[in-house]
Amino acid sequence: MDRLPRHREPLPGLPRVARRGPDAVIHRLIVGLACAVAIAPSLAAQGLPHIVFKTERGEIEMEIDTVRAPISGNNFLRYVDGGFFTNGSFYRVVRPDNQPNDSIRIGVIQGGQAREKRGQGFPAIELERTSVTGIKHVDGTISMARAGVTSATSSFFICLGDQPSLDFGGMRNPDGQGFAAFGRVVRGLDVARRIQGEAANGQNLVAPVVIHNASRVK
Repeated sequence: MDRLPRHREPLPGLPRVARRGPDAVIHRLIVGLACAVAIAPSLAAQGLPHIVFKTERGEIEMEIDTVRAPISGNNFLRYVDGGFFTNGSFYRVVRPDNQPNDSIRIGVIQGGQAREKRGQGFPAIELERTSVTGIKHVDGTISMARAGVTSATSSFFICLGDQPSLDFGGMRNPDGQGFAAFGRVVRGLDVARRIQGEAANGQNLVAPVVIHNASRVK
């Protein structure tokens, strides 16, 4: 007598029998894609270089996005690796009380290389627009200071609060091209906020905050 196949539950701890046929292929593709989407960003983030600025006010650790902003990110790293920021400083602060003539106001602190190293750096780089990189100027973003679109060298700034007027299409710079964001502060944003609040003559700190050391940590 023919018997109907008996449905058996798998034993505890053992997987169910794999699906077969086209449905199984589709199922595996969906699962694989979902895993890839979930894992890829974290893997990319794990591989990004980190640098630490040891300042008079504490440490600031930054993650440099050399994947989405390779020109700006690698330019910044060559200044770090070359020792240009060691004994440099944070020298400019921009906050609500010191930009009375600006219709578009921002909140940042700006830093740069050591005085004795000025004029010894690398050629200026091309602007990497936020419309291309996708890195927006939000709280803690690191970005390149510039005048023209091919003028950025070593000066950089840290955003304190979201600053959409610094993105492509924003008009803090009248050319509307924005600034090149290339990383973010991952530790020490409170240090940056303290620096922003220090005594200033206009936008220049009365006593620039010295960067005692700048180096990679990963």
